Amino acid sequence: MSDLHGNTSGLKSSQVKAIKSLYDRRTAQGSFLTPELARRMTEISRETSRQIGLVVDRMGYVRHVVVGDAHKVFLPDLGRSRAGSGRFRGQRLIVTHLRGEGVSKDNLTDLTLLALDAVIVVQAQLDGLPGAVEWAHILPPEEVRPGEDIWRVESRPSVHHWTDDFNAWITELEARFTKSDKLKKVDGRTKAVLIGVTKSRSNEARKSLEELERLADTAGLQVVDAMLQVRKKADNRTLIGKGKLEDALLRCMHLGAEVLVFDRELAPSQLRNIATATELSVLDRTQLILDIFAQRATTKEGKLQVELAQLRYRKPRLAIMATAMSRLTGGIGGRGPGETKLELNRRRADERLNRISKELKKLGKHRGMRRDRRKRVGLPLVSIVGYTNAGKSTLLNRMTKSKVEARDALFATLDPTSRRLRFPEEREVILTDTVGFIRDLPKELVEAFRSTLEEVVEADLLLHLVDASSDEQDRHIASVNDVLKRLGAGDTPVLLIFNKSDAATPERLAELAIEHPGSLACSAVTGDGLDAVLDRVEQTIWREQARAAR
Repeated sequence: MSDLHGNTSGLKSSQVKAIKSLYDRRTAQGSFLTPELARRMTEISRETSRQIGLVVDRMGYVRHVVVGDAHKVFLPDLGRSRAGSGRFRGQRLIVTHLRGEGVSKDNLTDLTLLALDAVIVVQAQLDGLPGAVEWAHILPPEEVRPGEDIWRVESRPSVHHWTDDFNAWITELEARFTKSDKLKKVDGRTKAVLIGVTKSRSNEARKSLEELERLADTAGLQVVDAMLQVRKKADNRTLIGKGKLEDALLRCMHLGAEVLVFDRELAPSQLRNIATATELSVLDRTQLILDIFAQRATTKEGKLQVELAQLRYRKPRLAIMATAMSRLTGGIGGRGPGETKLELNRRRADERLNRISKELKKLGKHRGMRRDRRKRVGLPLVSIVGYTNAGKSTLLNRMTKSKVEARDALFATLDPTSRRLRFPEEREVILTDTVGFIRDLPKELVEAFRSTLEEVVEADLLLHLVDASSDEQDRHIASVNDVLKRLGAGDTPVLLIFNKSDAATPERLAELAIEHPGSLACSAVTGDGLDAVLDRVEQTIWREQARAAR
């Protein structure tokens, strides 16, 4: 190789020849940097008033010679890095600096993104001789605390007497990376880094990011890091700004993550800009929830509803996001019955939307006919609503002695399940379990599941189930009430029930009773407090009917 890379304009022919001669140089195998090579680099750097960079392999051969300006060097495409977990490129960057500055942010970015063995900065003194040396390398994930830099910068007063064995050092560093548990995939899951944005560093923002982690885990992602940015105003292009986006990219490269997940819905242009800048798969909160629903849907109606929601979300993004969205095909955020629709144009998307809407209307008519039959029989309808994973299916099973699938997972139930609940005096009600709600439930899902959620709208009584063991009851209650208002069920009688009382302290249960007068506490798992719930349901249902009769 003899090609020069970078800023070669304005150089004299003698200077070009001198720079090219660096290809003939070699640093001794096992040496970080020899004094002879360092001196020749600093002499040329001072003569040209430009930074000079060398990409050197582990045998000591110079693979690339790069000419920069007075502030930085721009590295060429180095090709694919070496394969294998915890392996570096097998090349290090040696660069001169002219103004006494140490390892720069640009140097550290190159170190991380290019998986270089190390970056070595040697100062070019005014007399052309090499001065102090700084060098940086990436740290294994286990050695990096949250909020700390992912690299270590060390210094030497001079390149002379630098006798450390480079080959032994890089072998030991790679061994530490190879042993890193954070770099290993769990059950073949794709690794992801979460990003939250907030106007103030509040507890609510932290809790929201924790919930996003649960959503990501439910969707099948392995969360390896989470970042929370505080900023007064969201960046219109990338939401978090160029600098923070670069930091997120460096984190992903360091931890081997392939997906960025944002804790809010991204505009189509933001999604495109982030995907283009990082070349990573980019998901927002809406896509993540849609993907979970796609995994959970089992019935024909459920699958159609999820596909409808996916198409409504993707339609405005089809025209401008072909590149960004194509990275998601077949993976998280692009899974489920609608995954092949990513390449549809607007016309075909409209046709599919119309077909699905018609099919759902037909299914909705059948559901409506069943509701009408129940009304003619005179059976009251009681619907269990609540935040996802509040224990709704478990409560249905306990109250009706059924065996509906109930799991400790987000959105385990999508399709409504109805069972008869018998009371004394030959009284019966229809008890229905509904899909769980969540903060910022995508409007596309609410609209797509509207026919299913009509069970909630037409209920005579709503059992609003809240997790008593959570420390976010107020936020969960507000989120559920918000969805009920969007559905038009804000005026339906509601019985507030704090479930999982067996997992809450007596003091906390007493506080909840004071904060929410008229509420009840029970445990759907143990059955504690269930008799009081049944009594209150019976009283409420037939008291309301008696009032209506008068």
